[in-house]
Amino acid sequence: MESLSKVQKELYTYLVDYINETQHAPSIRQMMRAMNLKSPAPIQSRLERLRNKGYIDWNEGKARTIRILHPPIGEGVPILGAIAAGGLVEPFTDVQEILNLNQLYQQPDYYALRVTGDSMIQDLIAEGDYVILREVSNHAGIVKNGAIVAARVKGQGTTLKHFYQESGAIVLKASNPKYEPIIVNPEDVEIQGILVGVWRFLPLTRAAVLF
Repeated sequence: MESLSKVQKELYTYLVDYINETQHAPSIRQMMRAMNLKSPAPIQSRLERLRNKGYIDWNEGKARTIRILHPPIGEGVPILGAIAAGGLVEPFTDVQEILNLNQLYQQPDYYALRVTGDSMIQDLIAEGDYVILREVSNHAGIVKNGAIVAARVKGQGTTLKHFYQESGAIVLKASNPKYEPIIVNPEDVEIQGILVGVWRFLPLTRAAVLF
């Protein structure tokens, strides 16, 4: 495709990031703010040039229908195929797709905590691992039973456990049978995050693994 000018690339990069994150196009006013412009004319001109060069398209007469025609391949780890944990399979030799971890790191509501203790060991979460969590404002309407959460229990501190609502109480269950469930009133617990991944350093190689 035809190359982009500096200002066209700036707008295109903004569109790609915004649409990837929100799954819909920004408004002209949002683009004006992002590009630090006070008039819609430069935005409309750049959009037309991006469209003419084959980077984007939209439905005429309908707002916020911009779509990316050829999404750029982000930096990441090449996925070469599948590997069996039982028998054997032939590995792929051609890159099929890219495992892009950038989206994980760039999420504004994600954060990490280092694990201490072994209460979640049967979920393959060990001491020294880093759990990656998505922030939540609170729990009742958005956390599903069985989800692994970071829960702050009034007077006891914060713990990583499976979340359940049972008979009007909140039950926090470990995956290690030597730990008893924690049963508390809903008003005494705050769900601070939902588990989205686990990061582990392998000690022999200092390699990192994301679960």
